[in-house]
Amino acid sequence: MSTSSSIHLIGNAHLDPVWLWQWQEGYAEIKATFRSALDRLQEFPDFVFTRSCAAYYAWVEENAPDMFEEIQLRVAEGRWIIVGGWWIQPDCNLPSGESFARHGLYGQRYFQEKFGVMAKVGYNVDSFGHNAMLPQILKKSGMDYYVFMRPEKHEKELDRNLFWWESEDGSRVLTFRLSDSYSTSWGKPFEQKVQNHEEMADANGHSHMTFYGVGNHGGGPTIGNLEAIKGLQEKLGKERIVISSPNRYFAEIEAAQPELPVLKDELQMHAVGCYSTHSESKENNRRAEHRLLNAEKFASAANVLLGHKYPGEQLKLGWENVLFNQFHDIMGGCSIREAFRDARESYGEALHIAAKALNSAMQRISWSIDTMKPEIRTLSKDKNWLSWEQGDCGTPLVVFNPLSWEVEVPVHANRKMTAVSDEQGYPVAMQTVRASRTNGQDNWDTLFMARVPAMGYRVYWCYLTKEQEAQAVESPVSAEGNVLENAFLRVEFAANSGAIKSLLDKRTNTEVFSGPGAVPLVIDEHHSDTWGHGLHSYRELIGCFTDAEVKVLERGPLRGIIRVTSRYNGSTLRQDFTLLHNAAELQVKVQLDWREKHKMLKLSFPVHVEQPESVSEIPYGYIHREPNGQEMPGQQWFDVFGKSRETGEVRGLAILNNGKYAYDVLGSEARMTVVRSPIFADHYGERDDQVEFMEQGIQEFGYALKPHKGFWHQSDVVRKAYEFNVPPVCVWETYHEGSLPQRMEGLRISARQVAATVFKQAEDGDGWILRCYETSGAAAESDIEVPMLNRSWRAVFGKCEIKSFFIPADASLPVQEVNLIEYR
Repeated sequence: MSTSSSIHLIGNAHLDPVWLWQWQEGYAEIKATFRSALDRLQEFPDFVFTRSCAAYYAWVEENAPDMFEEIQLRVAEGRWIIVGGWWIQPDCNLPSGESFARHGLYGQRYFQEKFGVMAKVGYNVDSFGHNAMLPQILKKSGMDYYVFMRPEKHEKELDRNLFWWESEDGSRVLTFRLSDSYSTSWGKPFEQKVQNHEEMADANGHSHMTFYGVGNHGGGPTIGNLEAIKGLQEKLGKERIVISSPNRYFAEIEAAQPELPVLKDELQMHAVGCYSTHSESKENNRRAEHRLLNAEKFASAANVLLGHKYPGEQLKLGWENVLFNQFHDIMGGCSIREAFRDARESYGEALHIAAKALNSAMQRISWSIDTMKPEIRTLSKDKNWLSWEQGDCGTPLVVFNPLSWEVEVPVHANRKMTAVSDEQGYPVAMQTVRASRTNGQDNWDTLFMARVPAMGYRVYWCYLTKEQEAQAVESPVSAEGNVLENAFLRVEFAANSGAIKSLLDKRTNTEVFSGPGAVPLVIDEHHSDTWGHGLHSYRELIGCFTDAEVKVLERGPLRGIIRVTSRYNGSTLRQDFTLLHNAAELQVKVQLDWREKHKMLKLSFPVHVEQPESVSEIPYGYIHREPNGQEMPGQQWFDVFGKSRETGEVRGLAILNNGKYAYDVLGSEARMTVVRSPIFADHYGERDDQVEFMEQGIQEFGYALKPHKGFWHQSDVVRKAYEFNVPPVCVWETYHEGSLPQRMEGLRISARQVAATVFKQAEDGDGWILRCYETSGAAAESDIEVPMLNRSWRAVFGKCEIKSFFIPADASLPVQEVNLIEYR
């Protein structure tokens, strides 16, 4: 019999570390499942076991070292096959691009260190959808192949289950979709499953993979499974029924070189509700991702500039916490309530690790800046109990910018000042604003505009009593009645509904909306389980927030704020619409007190264009999607654009967020999904009076509206989304001598479309890693310079290409390009 259509049987143990149980139970089940697999390897000489998830191995190494050594021997023997290469099987839409890079970095390096091998096969058989940039991320993490199961056939038609999957940059991985379950604990009888797969293999003219073993709560291949395989082999032959691994399967396919289709698309959709469940975990994920990156950047700078110890092990622990919580049943919001309490603790540890590392690095830098003034002889707080200012010398506030381009942003200083100047003594524009405290008369702070270099810092001098004329604001913001206005935008609110009645883009003299904007829509979702199984959209409108109160909070000159408070049943939505004097974006700070059950809240934005198109950020890239009303996952921004109804020119609206991950676009109407309140871990179960609903109570988040002329990639949408998510960080200082100047630029990148996301110590400790990616979908050449390392080079980026540069500590060695696991 020819092996061209053999059945490769894959011994698998699908094991969710968290789902209808907490991680402690998953921890125990992993040990028992690994023991069972080792027992099968002893009992059946032909058996081969396949296992992913570096986190599981790390637990076994920690808690069952003798068994870990046994696994090492089986890996060396070639009968325990390591796949996946990632820390966990994550949700494959919601983590950032850099999180996917870290899954590979920490997963693959762990496997290499402990077992002397790295995974060749990407392996996410239970994840609910797969973003379109994964082929590049997989290839650059050492994996040429990919296995998945969802979306299944009824959710996405494919030409066949074996195909080349290609990302926007041109990277390809050979990909296989399971035609049914990853286990034999549910679904068709085993023999029937194999027979069906035989028919598929014969029809396709190439081999097929069939997974077996008890799954979800572990277990893996059973004695009964292996006895049944013996019978099938006796009946059909060992060439036809092969005890195998994904590695062997893909090697056979590549050797046979069958003609296969190429798919250049995302792999969606399975569970559309998972992108809006459990807002707290999703917001913590976004904050932790950015804070860890910020900590790495300034810890690297502090090490280079001052020899400050780089906290590599602590930061790695923080990342491991984040990566674990990206497991698809945690990140997807479909686990039990107790599991999310655990996730809160884990994210808290990651956030605190990052906060400590960031603070330590920034204060080491700020303490080394020369802030001494000739009048100062010694430190004393004679003037003010809260500040070290003497006379009218001012107090230095060091403003750090983690982003890879210069930013001009408002800085909120928690003191009331009479003046602020830059490091050269030039006054800057400022405004007195309400503080978060109510301490006698001390309830006012200062807002001022700062221009801070890329991945660097700048000192601003803040004065308690000095009279100094502030820099004039050429076009101050106006906030009167129901109208916010600056030189770029005019925003008018409807008095009773609180919706945006008019959003006028003064640059083009056109209305951004075709109807009321920022309308809070309440959607019925009684028909949905927690996952949103079987659904494509949420659009069953049952009400709106109304009974609005519109109130001016701030009147400029730098910033105007109008607060709109509206209500629905027992829920309250408070939106603070903010307009800066120099910005063409309307920023919104939201507090929601949500008391609804089996309902969803969306914010509606009907964009005033014809022939609409939609595009969204995905991990380290973007994707165009049909504006068909389907619920979709997104990251920091999505955009609706088309032709102006008046002029025919292209224009659009980008909607930015700092922690929301779901949206839909129908025609030219964009809707951002804010919250939904299903039952915890409800798979259409019995809905009695003992169930508990998600999302009850207060949550806070932010979004921003950025109208633009031209296409999204011509309008700084990517940069503005990062700026919205990564504000500057500040340190109050005092007078001291130091080796560092009062202004420092950490990075220069000549190509505007290239962004740097990572500056960290190399895992081998012998240099530095700078990671950049092309953001707009067009090839680019760029000069890159890291002044603190006295290094510069030129790089060529393909469309949507991710590049990682290793900068050796030895300055005589050249900068080299490396992959995501930092191998050259």
